[in-house]
Amino acid sequence: MDKKVYEAMNDQIKHELYSAYFYLSMSAHCDAENLSGFGNWLRLQAKEELEHAMKFYDFLLDRGEKVALLAIEQPPLKFNSLKEIFTQVYEHEQKVTALINAIYAKAIEANDYASQTFLHWFIDEQVEEEKNSSEILAMVERAESNVGVLFQLDRKLAEREED
Repeated sequence: MDKKVYEAMNDQIKHELYSAYFYLSMSAHCDAENLSGFGNWLRLQAKEELEHAMKFYDFLLDRGEKVALLAIEQPPLKFNSLKEIFTQVYEHEQKVTALINAIYAKAIEANDYASQTFLHWFIDEQVEEEKNSSEILAMVERAESNVGVLFQLDRKLAEREED
């Protein structure tokens, strides 16, 4: 495996694990604020990010590479509003999309077809992640002045189940 592709994928494991930590911190905040539906959505998002990390982990091992787990930065602990949380979620997903695209560009440059094929799933996944987070952000923005609508949204997000 090309060194640049390997290093970027190994680094992506750290980013995916950070994403899980990031969403879990947000989930804990929502749960503490009695917004358990939002907490549920974010907790399931954290689990999904762990699965993404393991996909990279397993792919590297399948390619005969060693996995080097890197330090994970501490996520924010306090949030001022649901709007702030879902703005950060959307921005974070945009950042992850850019990271995946950069790995894909390195795989193209290295003529690493196996990595390109592997990354297609993540490219599709990021379209979904950005769509979901932008839709929730838009709903939160519309509902922030109406507590009743906010609680309806909380109930709706409580219905999310593991895939």
